[in-house]
Amino acid sequence: MADRLPHTRRSDARDNRERVLDAARALFSADGLDVPLREIARRAGVGPATLYRHFPTKQALATEAFADQLHACRAIVDEGCADPDPWRGLCLVIERICELHARDRGFGDAFLSAFPGAPDVAGRAYTVKAVAGLARRAKEAGRLRSDFVLDDLVLFLMANKGIHTRSAGTRVAASRRFAALAIQALAAGPRHAPLPPAAELVSEADAPDSA
Repeated sequence: MADRLPHTRRSDARDNRERVLDAARALFSADGLDVPLREIARRAGVGPATLYRHFPTKQALATEAFADQLHACRAIVDEGCADPDPWRGLCLVIERICELHARDRGFGDAFLSAFPGAPDVAGRAYTVKAVAGLARRAKEAGRLRSDFVLDDLVLFLMANKGIHTRSAGTRVAASRRFAALAIQALAAGPRHAPLPPAAELVSEADAPDSA
C-alpha cells in the first residue's frame, strides 16, 4: 500500500497538469491571453494552488500550452524560406501565419505581445528574422514593393488579430481574405504611391538589420 501511494500521487499530479494545459489551450484559443489563471484553474477542475504549483507564471503556462503552435509556425517559416521563389515563399508565410493566428487567438496574442524579459514564447524573433531574409530576396527579384519594412508584417498581424467573429470558421475565412488583400498591397507595381513613414513595431533584438 505504501508503495502505491507515491505512484498514485504522481499519476494525479500528471492528470492535473494535463487538465490545466487542456483548459489553458481552450481558453487562450477562444479569448486570448487575458484569461485569468483562476478561470483556467476553474475550467480544469483544480484549485489555484495546484495550477501555480505546476505553472508559477502565465508565461510558463503559455510556453507549454503553445508548443504545438510554435512548431507549426516554425514549419511554415521553414517551408516559405525553402521555396526557390522568394515572393511565393513570402506569400505562403503571410497567408498561413495569419490563418494560424486566426485559429488560435492566444498564440496570436503571444506573438504580438511577448512577455517582457521572458524567453521568446511564440518564436517571434525567429519568424521576423526569417521573413527579413525572404523580403530581401523578394525585393531583389523585383516582386516585393521596395518600401516594405518588417514593421509592416507586424502591422498586418495586428490587424488580423482584430478580426472578431462568433465562429472560428468565419474568423479563418475573413483572415484568408485579409491576407490576400495584404499580399496584393505588397506586390511590386509601377503605380504604387509612397507610403507614410513606418511605425516602429519590431524591436532591434527581433530585427538586426532592415528588410
